[in-house]
Amino acid sequence: MRRVPGSVDRRTTAVLSFALSALLLGGCGSLSGSLRVDSALLAARPVPAPGGDPVAPARLPAAREGDARVDVSGAGQPAAGELASPVIDSPAIVAGSEPAVPADGGTGADPAVAQTQRAPQEKIPTKDNEVDEEYDPWEPFNETTFEFNRRLDRYILKPVAKAYNVVMPEPFQILIANGFDNIGFVPRAVNSLLQGKWGGAGREVSRFLINSTLGIGGLFDAAKYWNIEKSKEDFGQTLAVWGSAPGPYLIVPFVEPLTVRDGIGKAVDGAMDPLSYVLPFFWTRLGMSVGDTVNDRSLNLDLFQGFEESVIDMYSAVRHGYLRRREKLIRE
Repeated sequence: MRRVPGSVDRRTTAVLSFALSALLLGGCGSLSGSLRVDSALLAARPVPAPGGDPVAPARLPAAREGDARVDVSGAGQPAAGELASPVIDSPAIVAGSEPAVPADGGTGADPAVAQTQRAPQEKIPTKDNEVDEEYDPWEPFNETTFEFNRRLDRYILKPVAKAYNVVMPEPFQILIANGFDNIGFVPRAVNSLLQGKWGGAGREVSRFLINSTLGIGGLFDAAKYWNIEKSKEDFGQTLAVWGSAPGPYLIVPFVEPLTVRDGIGKAVDGAMDPLSYVLPFFWTRLGMSVGDTVNDRSLNLDLFQGFEESVIDMYSAVRHGYLRRREKLIRE
């Protein structure tokens, strides 16, 4: 029996609509979602300016009387592949080292080694497990969306956060952040269980009970006085533990950077948010998400400003920092 194309399209549209709604309600905040203390922006290292200081060529010692003359006719020149070898692979002669003894046993001159410079397109080998290139097949789209989010942050979110910072003192901003963090314990506890991290799940339950009572509804982080730290688990990490690949890097409007795997995880975490059942109305939840975003942006005004001034290529720095941070969280 043949399938009806309309029913397939309707099911696909329903799934995509659910994922997009969960993303918007679970973390609507453009780039500010990456501005937390453990965020991708703060984890990213500044990208150095291209074309650094030229490396001064090594000076050869003056030839002494009795030394063998070097044939420069071309017979003893190294091959082109040897000239392109990295500097780190060539032996280095340091000052004060003992002179090499010639093969014939005589007392030859001190050897002079001219280190070759690395070719511009040549890559220096890094760690075995480190990925040299981030998987970003949608880079043109991502860069356009990233610039849209940056302008949204620069002209709307940042001025609002500055005004919010004037009327709301920082201690109260921290209390609000603690309250939102306490409410979000459910996804962290569930994902700890799904990953087999029983200690992390126990810490999350303990933190919620302590902070909800002694911490006055989670406004104060009372659990830290017992050294009970929160876990940082989410469903994106759970999928990674189960063997799912990260997929392409992706940036969508109004949402912090993510990968396809993390986007699916963010939608599932949004479905586990208890506020979705306590506050079923769309606009109420959206208003709380916007309030959380503005509060986080206000807490990180100086940090984000310092990051913006210390990098040249913001897009590459955010992408590199986000992917490296996710790898670190998955390994923990």
